[in-house]
Order: sequence, then structure tokens, then C-alpha cells
Amino acid sequence: MYRRCGRSLLVLAISILLVPLAGCWSSNEIEDLALSTGLAMDKGQPAPVEKELEGKGSTYAKRNRVMVTIQVAPIKSKGNQGKDQSGKQSAYMNVSGSGDSIFEIFRQFSIRLDRPVIGHHLKVVVISVDLLRKQSIEQITDFLLRDNNIRPSTLVYLSDGPARETLISKMPGEVPSFHIAGMHRNQSRTSKVLDPVTLTKLDSLTHSRKSFVLQTLVTGGGEIQLSGAGIINGSTGRFIGSLNQEDTESLNWLIGGGDAGPIKAYDRNGQPITYELLSMKSKITPRTEGEQISFKVGIETEGRLIETWDEQAHPTTNEYAEELEEQFEEKLQEKMQNLLRKLQTKYKTDVAGFGQRLAIEKPAVWRKVKDDWDRTFSRSQVTITCKVKITDFGSFTEK
Repeated sequence: MYRRCGRSLLVLAISILLVPLAGCWSSNEIEDLALSTGLAMDKGQPAPVEKELEGKGSTYAKRNRVMVTIQVAPIKSKGNQGKDQSGKQSAYMNVSGSGDSIFEIFRQFSIRLDRPVIGHHLKVVVISVDLLRKQSIEQITDFLLRDNNIRPSTLVYLSDGPARETLISKMPGEVPSFHIAGMHRNQSRTSKVLDPVTLTKLDSLTHSRKSFVLQTLVTGGGEIQLSGAGIINGSTGRFIGSLNQEDTESLNWLIGGGDAGPIKAYDRNGQPITYELLSMKSKITPRTEGEQISFKVGIETEGRLIETWDEQAHPTTNEYAEELEEQFEEKLQEKMQNLLRKLQTKYKTDVAGFGQRLAIEKPAVWRKVKDDWDRTFSRSQVTITCKVKITDFGSFTEK
């Protein structure tokens, strides 16, 4: 009897273990879904296909305030579906729609595609600066932050030009959204690449009401390039201006976000000389005297002389190294001054963390000025000192 009971319990235990292996009754096969890997948002206008459909009566009540383009990958390969203009098989498909509700636009895709669109695998969101001149970044990302199907780790970029063009590639088999998502890995090579901003971080930045920057993408010749950064005003949430590549590099050094890349200058004979960063340290120190707020910025870097075009130079002497250090310090100082001039004079906004340092070191002063900080920052005096140390001259052979 005990043996029979034991067998019954064993059978019951095995049956229970097999239940989870049957899968979820409500699951969907991946080939039955349209996986959205990229999302681009432009200022509102009907897409060419949408115009043709609307001309045939396919309309609904809306205002064209934003155009949304989704990238679907992988795609089905039956017949001519998924082929580009050259007739070659494409690894992705882009679909665009316009309106004044991003969620509604997504649902409109459901009457154009043969599979439901899901955002579980969304990699990047690209927003055109033209759209952010008209709408705030909070307005156009509200749906993305509320949707549980979209990962908070999705990366956010700006586009200087139509955002939908960043989701187009001429490279066979390449999925542009995957390519963009991987570009931040080159931070180890150049400080022109900023730390990526995720949807989670974007949510924090917008609710803090502080101005911030987002990396900008440009397209040309079928290629995508990281090119500087766009400034988002904290109080309005709108785009107010751009930083070029060198400004972005300087900003990265100033905030301690980058320690790679070259500093190029010209020697006494007008020949190019290039210094490679091996380390970079920066420190922002706030000072107050009465109502006046000022900052002292110290920047120190060590690196190597990696290139010189002067055939008459003697790059291994201490005198030559000291001379070059001074030239590189002047160049670094110039780059930092150019950045600060733009932030304080042209855009009158702090995206370099000066206010954050003031809040940490002098909280009582910060509480008095935080509500109008960008204007206060634009009137503050900033003193910069740069120290460059050449530690070696690379590896070369004397002729």
C-alpha cells in the first residue's frame, strides 16, 4: 500500500513539474509580431504613403503635429516585401504616420500592417530638432514613458535634419537602429561621444527642470554620424541651440564624462602637432562673495605626443616637451573658453553642472538662486586653468 501511494505521489510531482513546460496559453509567436527596433519623430506632416491613402478616403479626425516613423526588424521576405529601391532584400522596414497622438498613430499602423507592433525590443528614439522647436520634449515622450511595453533603457538622440532619415541605411543587411544603439561604444576612442541618455534618465532630466544636452545625429551619403549635441531648455523643454563637435568634446571633459581623444595644435613652424589624452580630471569649485557667485575650474590631463609634422623637431628633449605642453594648454584653454562663451552669452544656460556643484557645496546660496539659475549662471565669472603633462612620445624609430 505504501509502495502504491509512493508511486502516486511521484506521478503527481512529475505532472506538476511538466505544467510550466507547456508554455503560456496567451503567448504570441515572434514571427507573428512586428518588432519595433527604432522610432523617429519629426514635425507634423503626412508621409508620402499616408498622403496617397488619405487621397483615397483613408482619414480620421486629427491634427498633424508630429510624424512618427517606426523601424520593424526583422521582416518577412515573401515576394517583394522587404526589398529596397535597388531590389535587394532589406533587413528592416520603415512605416510612417502623422497625427496629434503618438499612441493613436501606433494603433493606425495596425490597419496597415499584417502583424501587431510591439516595443519590447525598441533600441533608439530619434527626435528632430525642428519638432522640438514647436513641441516640448515632455509632450512627445509622455506616451513612451507610460507604455509598459517600451524598455526604459531605450536610448534617446536628436537629429539635425529629418529624424526618419536616420533610420535609413544603404549598407546591405544593416539595421540602422541597431547601428545607432552601438555607436556610444566608441567613447573609449573619442570624447565627442557623450554618455547615452536613456528614457529613464530623460524622465529624470525633464522633471528636474534643468537644462541638458542630447547627442545629435546627422546623415549624409547613406551614413549616420554623431555630430555635437543639442541643448534642451529646462523650463520650456524645447530645443534652443546646438554645440558643435569640439564644444561637445570640451563639455565632456568639463563634466568628467570623457578622457579620450586628441588635442591638435600647431607648433612654432606652423606644423600640426597632436596630443593623445590618457587621462583627464576636472574640478569645479564655486565661490561666493556677497551676492556675487563665481567659479574656478581646474583641468589636468596626462598623455603622449602622438603625432608631429615638423621634420626638424627633436621630440624627445625636455625643452621641446615643455614647449609643446604650453601650446597644448593654450589650445585646451581656447576650447574651454569657446564652450563657456556659448553657454553663458549665446544660450544663457547651464548644461555643465555648475549649478549642481553650487547646490552640493553651498546649499543655502543655491536655494536662493535655483529658480532663476540659468540667468544667474550667465552672469557668473568663471576662471579656467589648464595643465597638460606629456608623459611619453609614443613609439618611433630615429632616422
